[in-house]
Amino acid sequence: MSLDEKFIPVRNGFYEIVGNLFKKTAELFGYPENPGMPTISDLPNDLYSRSKFLDSLPRHKTFWPPIQRPETWFEMIFGPAPKVDPVPRYIYESKEEGFYNFYIENYKNIYFLPDWVSEFIQVRLNICLDITLLETIREVLFVGLMVYSQIVILRIALSWFIYINPYTFPWCYLAAAVDWTEDVLQGIVPAVLGVNITGSVFLGILGVIADSLNHLVFTMPFLPSEGEETKLLINEQMNDVLVFHYLPILWYRYPIPNEIREFWYKERPDILNYMQKAYKDLDIQFLPDSHSQSLTTDLSSISTSVLGQESLINHSLSLATNNLLQTDKLLATLQFVNENLQTLIRT
Repeated sequence: MSLDEKFIPVRNGFYEIVGNLFKKTAELFGYPENPGMPTISDLPNDLYSRSKFLDSLPRHKTFWPPIQRPETWFEMIFGPAPKVDPVPRYIYESKEEGFYNFYIENYKNIYFLPDWVSEFIQVRLNICLDITLLETIREVLFVGLMVYSQIVILRIALSWFIYINPYTFPWCYLAAAVDWTEDVLQGIVPAVLGVNITGSVFLGILGVIADSLNHLVFTMPFLPSEGEETKLLINEQMNDVLVFHYLPILWYRYPIPNEIREFWYKERPDILNYMQKAYKDLDIQFLPDSHSQSLTTDLSSISTSVLGQESLINHSLSLATNNLLQTDKLLATLQFVNENLQTLIRT
């Protein structure tokens, strides 16, 4: 008989004692009549189905630090530059939905800007179709957080070398860039076995913030709330997607940016024709401001010329009427003279 088999009765006895202890404790609270808290709370059907749908969505998988894939000899030696791994946007055009449609794969860990922030960026900052500036800002933030995390790692490693004074040149700049985090988190993050883990915790916070930039989705020219959940066949598989299509709501609430209308008028008249035909019932200005002003000027000049011609015609008619009246008076006078002459001749 092995040693483990000899201790089986002891183990079973310990389990029984602990089980009876828990039962006695539960009887103080009404067990077994009191079943305790329900394992699943009663949720409305729509809320439960929505929660179940969100749980069934896949995750947008990214890595921190980013996976390094060197492609040149320089990158093999010094390492490639960190890059954002965003959720791709798939743009498409159709006769029914228009020219500015796109869809993204629906993930459970993606997030969007609030509607009011997206509206402010598009309306006030005039960032509508070309989101290169927003992408550049995200890239800069991502690289900056990546560089700063390496500085934090270097500061943590430097603290393990007791023969290096971190407050001497040039290490003092490194300490000044990182040590402020200890002043902020020292009363929140405890020490583990006498070891200060503030730097490690702060490094994890940096990683979460930087990795969240990979899951941020820009929806310009649409608002994030305009996305429609549906399914599409992608690579012979049905995937959950968010579709942004038809006319953006901001182009109905506010005037369409003039540079976009200029682009339609000069380079893409097919888009202009589609917009004018598809949304002719809406009070939306699709022509550029310069063309609209020229049309207004032409209409005003045409109306002025028409009014001038009308006044000229009226003046001519009045003159002709006066001439006709004078002619009638002359004929009446001649007729009167003729009758008097005939009377004199007869007498």
